[in-house]
Amino acid sequence: MRDRHGWARRLTVLCAGLLLALLGTAAPASAHAALRGTDPADGTVLRSAPRQVTLTFTESVGLLTDSFRVYDPRNHRVRTGEADHVPGRSDIARVTLPARLGTGTYTLAWRVVSADSHPVSGALTFSVGRRTATTAALAPERTEDPATTTLYNIARYVAYLAVALLLGTAAFVAYCRPRARDHLRRPALAAGWTLVAATAALFLLRAPYEEGTGPASGLGLSAVARTVATRPGELLVARLLLLAVAGACALSARRWRNAIPRRAVLAAAVLAVALCLTWAAAEHASAGLQVPVAIVSATLHLLAMAAWLGGLTALLLTLRRTAPDEPAPAATTPHVATRFSRLAFASVTVLVATGVYQSWRGLGSWPALTGTPYGRLLLAKLAAVTLLLAVASRSRRWTARLAEPAPVPRAGLVPQPAGGPPPPPEPEPPAAPRPSPDRLRRSVLAEVAVGVVVLVLTTLLTSTLPGRAAAEAARSGTAVAGIPAASVTTIPFDVGTPGGHGKVQVTLDPGRVGANSVQAVVYGPDGGLSAVPEVRITLTLADRRIGPLDTRVTDRGGYWAADSFDVPLPGTWTMKVMVRVSEVDQVTVSRTVRVVR
Repeated sequence: MRDRHGWARRLTVLCAGLLLALLGTAAPASAHAALRGTDPADGTVLRSAPRQVTLTFTESVGLLTDSFRVYDPRNHRVRTGEADHVPGRSDIARVTLPARLGTGTYTLAWRVVSADSHPVSGALTFSVGRRTATTAALAPERTEDPATTTLYNIARYVAYLAVALLLGTAAFVAYCRPRARDHLRRPALAAGWTLVAATAALFLLRAPYEEGTGPASGLGLSAVARTVATRPGELLVARLLLLAVAGACALSARRWRNAIPRRAVLAAAVLAVALCLTWAAAEHASAGLQVPVAIVSATLHLLAMAAWLGGLTALLLTLRRTAPDEPAPAATTPHVATRFSRLAFASVTVLVATGVYQSWRGLGSWPALTGTPYGRLLLAKLAAVTLLLAVASRSRRWTARLAEPAPVPRAGLVPQPAGGPPPPPEPEPPAAPRPSPDRLRRSVLAEVAVGVVVLVLTTLLTSTLPGRAAAEAARSGTAVAGIPAASVTTIPFDVGTPGGHGKVQVTLDPGRVGANSVQAVVYGPDGGLSAVPEVRITLTLADRRIGPLDTRVTDRGGYWAADSFDVPLPGTWTMKVMVRVSEVDQVTVSRTVRVVR
């Protein structure tokens, strides 16, 4: 009894550690649809006002009721038309601008939902006539709400754990056929109700998660109606309906004490596949290349993961029913453990095959394996899976030894030949002692602990930008999260005279090797634009002994600019800015600027 209480305490510690891991990893999900290009391009100075702004993404995006907001140079919102897609192109969104826009720099803040259900946000600027100062770099209301994002991510993790335990327990009962399964009813019910609660929470948090607002905003009827009209909302509703059907089937199956009918197993398999489809159709597999194949692969991956990890938990609970001091296991223990070993082997085979395909589809190239967050997370998962396979191999060895038949001692008299007794046979080496179920329980518990880590890493991968999309965004010259890739550096200066201080803002666009445009705006002590007699900007790459290279910026009537300046090599350049505020007063300040290829 004391040993059983010890195992209960270990399971409690495991669950507590899992909860801490979930809370620690509850961070904003990375954007999955990267901005490929804009028209007009970010930082462009136009002779006349454009009639619309067009944004092109790496995958199809959904629009919100307030996806685009345009702000004038004074940070006043500009009245625009309703945002929509270009006909026939779900990956291109546009918004119509007023017929007349005044001179100056305008800011467009945008927020859309990528095809794999994650929101994407960013901003860009364009100028009409000439560039001016603007205070609307990024609208605060377009950022993520920390409470909503944290709650949403926790609900996602809990849903993954619950479905693994629910489907894994069902697979364990159907395939391994333990004689006693009453002890599995309570964890299965707990997993089912937890999955219902997590799905309901995801549904209510869906609208605030997309809009970037507080959790309470999802309780209104308008927010619920908006969620139902989206594909992620439809999939969450379908998941709740499938869980209701599964609950009704479970109630009717309580009368099956011994054998479970084959039609019931088939119905449960169909429900399990449909339930996993509600995840596959809303994650990475729903966007990108080979979508039908990817959805099938993701569904099989989730099913195999649930059969292995959830089945491990069911096996652990079953082994706890065997006393640790028994000289031989219960009659059903070898049978159950051996059948689960076969189920686990099949699950691992499916996991490896589908995992290799999903890794190729998500990475796109070998450099992405170490050069992107997705690739590094994938490496961590591969290391955890390798450790899991090593622990599982140990469990299989204990299972094989438990399944060996016990030696039967010979009894009775042995007939003697007429010529006398034969010589005594050589003594056989003593057989290795059969392991107790307690050793197998410890090995399975270790396997469950490592499996939890694998599941957490898998969930993190579903909320991280795939390496293929990151590479495509880099080739197009846009930042991964949708923020324009232009390098903006703000440097304070002070010439040491009254009123001789301020700051200079230098924009290097696109901030990459090759041709760049350079703009510099000088702000005075009061924060407003300041007209100065001279500005000079140079770049030096000290480790390659290149420079100083003069950008040759010229006065454009309120700001200084150079239309084309060539940066020959990537690296950390030293930018020196000389600002002359009068005929005799000037100062030179410097900052480092990172230029990528």
